Order: sequence, then C-alpha cells, then structure tokens
Amino acid sequence: MGQLSITIGRVLLGLYFLMPGLMKMAGPAETIAYMESHAIPFAAPLMWFSATVNILGGLALIAGRHVRFVAYGCAIYVLLVNFMLHDFWTMGPDMVERETQNFFKNMGILAGLLALAGTATVRPLSLAGWWRSDKSVGG
Repeated sequence: MGQLSITIGRVLLGLYFLMPGLMKMAGPAETIAYMESHAIPFAAPLMWFSATVNILGGLALIAGRHVRFVAYGCAIYVLLVNFMLHDFWTMGPDMVERETQNFFKNMGILAGLLALAGTATVRPLSLAGWWRSDKSVGG
C-alpha cells in the first residue's frame, strides 16, 4: 500500500506541474503580465522556460523518470515562485489573503516534493537509459 500511495502522490505532483505548464503555453500573455507586475526581468523568455520546465518536469514525475533529481528541481522552482510571485508580505490588503494562501499551499507542495525526493531511487545523472523507469535501474 505504501508504494501505491507514493505512486499516486508522484502522479498528482506531476499533474500539478504539467497542467499549469500547458496552460502557460496556451495563453502566455496572462502569465507574462503577472510576472511583469512583480518586476520579474526577462518575463517573456522566463515564462517560456518555466512552461517548458513545468511540462517536462511534470511528465518525468508522472512517468517515474529521474524522480529524485526532478523533485529537487521542482522544489527549487516552487521556492523561487513563492518568494518572487506570492510575496504576500509586500502586498496591499486586497491581495494579502489570496497570496498568503498561495504561498502556504506551495509550501505543502514543497513538502510533498521533498518527501518524494527522499523516497525516490538514487539514480546517477546520465543520458544512458534516460527513458527507463527509475525502478529498472535499481536502487
């Protein structure tokens, strides 16, 4: 039952990154405008990079490929997003409640990513067999 829980959690975390990545690709203007409203430099290229990382990272988590590496990468991404875009401590009263909720929701996602990384197979970074499941490389 424990492995089933980990697999379901991994797939759900993968969807958490995949779906927003696809939405960013489908409608980039909204994301770019949001980033620019937070004075993020190079918002357009960073948005495309972010969307690509979201999609590839989400797919890797869903497929169970390089889970530890991807989970730590996604954890760094969540921290960057939290402190750059959900900075509730700098916002006016009309936005504080929503952004505080987003910030702490993301901390829960971060906790899940760290737990997943801690249970994932240790896999050397190599292009050899990159398409194979982490289970097929042992650990």
